[in-house]
Amino acid sequence: MFSYRHAFHAGNHADVLKHTVLLAVLRHLVQKDTALTVFDTHAGAGLYRLDGDYAQTSGEAVDGLLKLVSSELPQPVAPALQDYLDVVASFNAGGKHTIYPGSPFIIQHVLAQRDRDKIKLFELHPTDYKTLSANIAQLEVGRQIAILREDGFEGLKKFLPPPSRRALVLCDPSYELKTDYARVGAMVADALQRFATGTYAVWYPIIPRPEAHDLPKKLKTLANKAGKPWLGATLTVKSSKLLKDDEGDVVRPGLPASGMFIINPPHTLKAALAPALAHMVEALGQDQNAAFALESGG
Repeated sequence: MFSYRHAFHAGNHADVLKHTVLLAVLRHLVQKDTALTVFDTHAGAGLYRLDGDYAQTSGEAVDGLLKLVSSELPQPVAPALQDYLDVVASFNAGGKHTIYPGSPFIIQHVLAQRDRDKIKLFELHPTDYKTLSANIAQLEVGRQIAILREDGFEGLKKFLPPPSRRALVLCDPSYELKTDYARVGAMVADALQRFATGTYAVWYPIIPRPEAHDLPKKLKTLANKAGKPWLGATLTVKSSKLLKDDEGDVVRPGLPASGMFIINPPHTLKAALAPALAHMVEALGQDQNAAFALESGG
C-alpha cells in the first residue's frame, strides 16, 4: 500500500486541474474573516522537484505544468488559471520551474497571512510523512499546521465539525487500491452527517474502471440527498483507448482525464472555472478527444 509516490506525477495535467480548482475555492473562502480549517487527507511530501529522479522517470509534468507554461495561451489568461501559474511561479526563481508545490504548500500560501486559520495534513506513507514534516518545518509557521501520520479517511472524523464551523476538506487519494473509491464515498457520507455545511473537494481519475465511473455518481447522490449544492469539473487531455506499438504490444495511455467534485462550492466557482478549463484544453490537449465539462446541481 506504500508503493504510490506522488513525486512521479507532480505537475501533471491532473495536478493542474486539482490545484487550479483548489486555489479558486480557497480564494473565495478567505474573503470572510471567520477562521477556516483546511484538511488535506492525503498530503504527500508537500514539495516536489521536477528535475528530480522521480519526476523525470515519468515525465508527466512535461505534458502538464511545463507544457502549460511554454504554451501561447489566449490573452488575457483566465484569472483562475493565471492565479495557479503565479502561485507555482512564486516557489521558483528566474523563470524556471524546478519546484512544484503540492496541495499543503498551496493551501499555506493562501492562508499565510491568516494566523487564525488551521491546516491539518494527513499522510501515512513513512517516507512522505518524514519529507512533508521537514518541508513544513522550513515554513516556521508554528501551530498553524498540524501533520498527522494517520489514515486521512478515518482521521478526519474526530475534527468535524471544527470550532469555527468553517472548513474545506481536500481528498485526493492515489486510488492505487480499488477500495479507495468506496472509502471516499464513505468518508464524504460520514462528513456530511457530522458537518453538512463544510466544503468538500474530491479529486478522482477518469479511467476505464467501474469504480472510477461510479464515484462521481455516488458523490452527486450524496450531495442531493443532503440537499447540498455541488459542482463537477472534468478535464480530458486524450483518448482512453488502448493502443498498440510497432511490435503489436498493447500500450496503456496513462491517465487520460480526471475530475474534481465539490460539495458546497463557492457560488463563483463555476463561472471562474469555465474559461480556465477552456484554456487548459487548448494548451494540454493531446488529441481530438481533449475536452472539459462543468456540471452543477442542488
